[in-house]
Amino acid sequence: MGRSVVVTGANSGIGLATVLELAAAGWDVTGTVRSEAKAEVLRAAAAARGVAVTTVLCDVADAASTEKAFAQIAERTGGGPWAVVNNAGFAQPGAVEDVDDDAVRAQLETNLIAPMRIARLVLPAMRARGAGRIVNVSSIAGRVSSPFFGWYCASKQGLEAITDALRMEVAPFGVRVALVEPGGFGTGIWSGGLDRLRDHTVSPYADAYAKGIDMTMARSAAMPAPTLPARVIRLALETPVPLARYLVGWDAIGGTAAEELLPTAVTDLVKRHVFGLRGLRRR
Repeated sequence: MGRSVVVTGANSGIGLATVLELAAAGWDVTGTVRSEAKAEVLRAAAAARGVAVTTVLCDVADAASTEKAFAQIAERTGGGPWAVVNNAGFAQPGAVEDVDDDAVRAQLETNLIAPMRIARLVLPAMRARGAGRIVNVSSIAGRVSSPFFGWYCASKQGLEAITDALRMEVAPFGVRVALVEPGGFGTGIWSGGLDRLRDHTVSPYADAYAKGIDMTMARSAAMPAPTLPARVIRLALETPVPLARYLVGWDAIGGTAAEELLPTAVTDLVKRHVFGLRGLRRR
């Protein structure tokens, strides 16, 4: 059995693809999921791939659940895993004024606070060992903000900032930290947010939301499977000296370049057009 790694949010999307990629490469993989039903999905996928995966129930947004899960993982791995892939997350859609405080807290708790909580739990063993790896799965949204996903972008940009600090802090102890920033892949994260967007039936942005739902459904059907992000995560884990950031996908590379090279007025105009904001009427 190879080195131990924990992948959070392991039952679908990039998390599931990563678990299968790492298990096939000989890693000792533990996948965290929020329910027994999701654990069964993961075990079935692993069986179909012919690999062995351990499942642990963990709601990363709940401190007690996370502490219990990582205590179990520490017992199983002889003190703690060699690596963690913080993948669990979701996208909270809606204009800034349409998203209430509870939804904001849920977004930041899952996407920003939870990865650092997990880092606190695994770092003592990594320091004692003098080696370890933490890979945080961000997004192109960690570099580029978009209308109607402001809080999601804020959570990912916050994750990038705190990951930069963490990377420098733990380097003297032999622990390496990296960010993986995927573009658009068929993970379900965007279509999964549509139900939340449909809740805003009375909104000055309702017409743009309707266009956004249609656009998201059309794009989701054409997005590639998350095989490439999983392979990049494996690279970030296995290379002796990982990069600080890995942009994954031509849309991520192109979108970041456009954001850095073009005037803000131009990128704002393009985004407003794409997200249906130019034709909105005052209400």
